[in-house]
Amino acid sequence: MSADDLFHSSTPTAPGYDASDIEVLEGLEPVRKRPGMYVGGRDQRAYHHLFREVFDNAMDEAIAGHASRIDVTLIDEKTISIEDNGRGIPIDPHPKFPEQSALQVIMTTLHSGGKFNAKAYKTSGGLHGVGISVVNALSSSSIVEVARNKMLHRLGFSRGHAIGALEALGAVSNRRGTKVTFTPDEEIFGDKLHFSPSDLYSFIKQKAYLNAGVTVRWNNESSLNGDVPSEDVLNFPGGLVDWLDDIIEGQSLAGHRPFAGRVANEADGSSLEWAFAWIDMGQDFSSFCNTIPTPQGGTHVSGLRSGLTKGFKSYAQMRGNTKFSQVTQDDVHNCLHGAISIFIPDPEFQGQTKDKLNSAGAQKFVDGKIKDHIEHWLAADPEKSDLLLQFLIERAEERLARKQLKEVSRKTATRKLRLPGKLADCSRDSRDGTELFIVEGDSAGGTAKQARDRMTQAILPIRGKILNVANATEDKIRANKEIGDLLIALGCQTGNAYREEDLRYDKVIIMTDADVDGAHIASLLMTFFFRKMPQLIEQGHLYLALPPLYKLSTNRKTIYVQDDAAREKALKEEFPANAKVDISRFKGLGEMMAAQLKETAMNRQNRKLIQVGLHDDHLASAQEMVETLMGKKAESRFQYISTHAPDVQALDL
Repeated sequence: MSADDLFHSSTPTAPGYDASDIEVLEGLEPVRKRPGMYVGGRDQRAYHHLFREVFDNAMDEAIAGHASRIDVTLIDEKTISIEDNGRGIPIDPHPKFPEQSALQVIMTTLHSGGKFNAKAYKTSGGLHGVGISVVNALSSSSIVEVARNKMLHRLGFSRGHAIGALEALGAVSNRRGTKVTFTPDEEIFGDKLHFSPSDLYSFIKQKAYLNAGVTVRWNNESSLNGDVPSEDVLNFPGGLVDWLDDIIEGQSLAGHRPFAGRVANEADGSSLEWAFAWIDMGQDFSSFCNTIPTPQGGTHVSGLRSGLTKGFKSYAQMRGNTKFSQVTQDDVHNCLHGAISIFIPDPEFQGQTKDKLNSAGAQKFVDGKIKDHIEHWLAADPEKSDLLLQFLIERAEERLARKQLKEVSRKTATRKLRLPGKLADCSRDSRDGTELFIVEGDSAGGTAKQARDRMTQAILPIRGKILNVANATEDKIRANKEIGDLLIALGCQTGNAYREEDLRYDKVIIMTDADVDGAHIASLLMTFFFRKMPQLIEQGHLYLALPPLYKLSTNRKTIYVQDDAAREKALKEEFPANAKVDISRFKGLGEMMAAQLKETAMNRQNRKLIQVGLHDDHLASAQEMVETLMGKKAESRFQYISTHAPDVQALDL
C-alpha cells in the first residue's frame, strides 16, 4: 500500500467510535480510576502511603516553624487521625473559587496547596500539590477539623466529595492547627488491608529523629498491637545523633567516634544534617530529603559518597598514607551506619512516591559540605583517624583479595583450599577467640551474618536436616555436600586423621531454631561430631547456643525466654500481676531481627551457651544412647520411645 493509499482510502471509518466515546475525567476521578499513578498501587505500601502524605503535611508545618507537636492516633485498624498545632488550613473563601473555602479546594482539587511558592513553605516534603487531595479521593471517609483564630471548623468528605458545607463548631481557646481523620476506601484497596502499628510507629519515630525538637505523640486505640507501645511521646533533641546512638548501641566503632554535624544556608533555607559511624558489620544507612525517605538514594547520596571519599583521600595524602589510594567509594560507604538528611527548596523526586531524589544541585551542595567537614573532623584526632583509615584500607584489601581469588585459575597446584561458598568466614587470621556458628537454612544464615562480630565470628548455614551418620555408609557420608562443607570449614579432618592444630576455630557452636525441628538438627550434628570428631568434643570446642523462643514485653521491660516453662515463670516473677504483657513467639532464627539475634544468642556478654562434653565414666552409656536413638535398629528406637512416652508432658509441634 502506498502512502497515498493511506490518506485517500475509501474505506469508511469503523462504526461505534465517535466523540461520545471520549471520556473526560474531572476533579478527583483520575485518582480513583488510576490510583497507581498517585500512590504506586493498591497494596499495603500504597495503603500506608496515604498516612505518610497526611503526616508529611503536618511535619511541613513543624519544619516551617509553625508547629511543635503532632499527634497520631490509630482509632481502629482502618481509621487514623493526624493532628498538628500549626496555623490550620485556611477556611476563608478561595479567591479563584469564591463559593468554596480554601479547605475544600485543597481537599478536592489536584495541584492546589501552599507549597508552590516560598511564601508559605521554604522547604517541604514535596511540591506536587496532590498529597492530601489524593488521600481524600482514595478514602471512604475523611473529616478535617481546623482550629484557627480561636474558632473550630469541620468539613467532611467521602471519596473526594464534600459532604455538606463547612461547619462552624464554635470558639476554642486552647487549640489550634489541623486534624485529619480518614479511612482508606475498601472499593480501592479491598477489605483485607489495614494499618500496621509497627510500620506506623517506625515511620513517625524516624520523623521525630529527623526533626529535632518536634514532639510526636503516638496513641494506639485499636485492637492491633504490632509489638509497639500503646502510647509514647517521641522527642529527640539531638536529632540524627540520637538516631545513630540508637542503631549502634553496644557496637564497636572503627575509629571509636561518630562523625556528625549540621550546616545551614540562610539564603535559601537549605540545610544538611548527618550522623555516621563505620562498623565492621554490614551497613545500616538511610537518606532523606525534606524528611521524605529516599530508599533508592539519589543526588544527595551521590554527593555524600563523593564528599566522604574525597575528604578521606585528602587527609590520607596529608598523612603520607599511600595505601589509601586503593580505597573506593564503595569501601567507604558499604560499612556506613547512620543517616543523612537534607532540606532544600523545590526538591525534584522520581515519581509521586518520592523514593529517589533527582535535584541536580543537591549533589554539589552535599559533596562540598561533607568534604570540608570530614577533613576537619579527621584532622582533629589523628590517632583515631589513622585507625579508621587502616580499617577502610583493610576493607579495600579484602575486596581486592576476593577479586583475585575469582580470577586465579583453579589449575594452580599450590593454591589454598577453597572454603565453602556459603561460609561467611571471620577476618581474624589466628584461631584464638574465633567461633563458627552452624545455623539451619539461608534465612537464619543471613540474619546471623548481620548480627555477628565479623572479626571473630563465622557463619555456616546448612540446608535442612543433615545426614544421620549413625546409620549411613562411609560412601554416603563422603558424598554428602553439607558434611563436606562442614569438614572443609573446620579443616581438622575426622577419626584418626583429626589434627587439633588444623582446627580453624576455638568454638564450634550449633545454633538452631528453638523448636522440635531445631532440636532434631542439633541432635544430628552432635551425632556427627560424636561419631566422626570425638576429639573436638573432648578438647572442649563444641557448644550449643540457646536462642529464645519467646519475647515478653511491656512499655518498660523486655525479656527473652527459651521455652514454655520459662515463659510462665517470667510472667509470674518478672512482671506485675496486672501488667499487659505482649508475648511474641519466634518461628525461627530467620524471623528474628539481626539486633535481637545478636543480643540474645551471639553477643558474648548476654548469650547462653551449653558446652558439650565427654566424660570417660559416661562414654559407654553415651555410645549406647546414640546407637539406640540414631542407629540402624528401628526396633531399639521404638522400644525406647514406647518406654519413655508416658514421661512426655507436651510436644512443641
